[in-house]
Amino acid sequence: MIKKKDTQNTPRTLSSLGRGGEGLKIYHKTNCSTSLKAYALLKEKKVKIEVVEYLVNPPSPKELKEILKMLGIKAEELVRKKEPLYKEKFADKKYTEAQWIKIICNNPILMERPILVKGNKAVIGRPPEKVLELI
Repeated sequence: MIKKKDTQNTPRTLSSLGRGGEGLKIYHKTNCSTSLKAYALLKEKKVKIEVVEYLVNPPSPKELKEILKMLGIKAEELVRKKEPLYKEKFADKKYTEAQWIKIICNNPILMERPILVKGNKAVIGRPPEKVLELI
C-alpha cells in the first residue's frame, strides 16, 4: 500500500529523505505502468521510499525548480509532449522558463514520470531501470 502525504495546503520543499537520507522520494502516478514498474523495482531492492502522488499534491514552483536543477534540464524538457493537454493548449507556443514552471505546477499531468530524488541528484525513471542509478 502506498502512503499518501497530504501537503496540499503546506508549502513543500524536498524532504530530508529525498535530499540526503538513505531513501528516495518518488513523484509517482499510481496508474502509470512505468511509474509502477519503477516503484516495484525500488521495493524489490528494499529501498525506503517517500511517495508523492504529484497529481494530488503537485510540486510548488520552488520545489519544481530544485528538481529541474538536479535533473539538469529546462522545464520544457520535463513536459510530456504526447499528453493530450499539451497538444491542445501548449504545442507550438513559446514560453519562458518561469511560464513553463507555472504551467507544469498548474497542470502536473504534463510532467514526465516518475521522478526520483536522492540527495542532490534526480532522475526521470524512463525506462524504469533508470531508478537504479540512485541506489
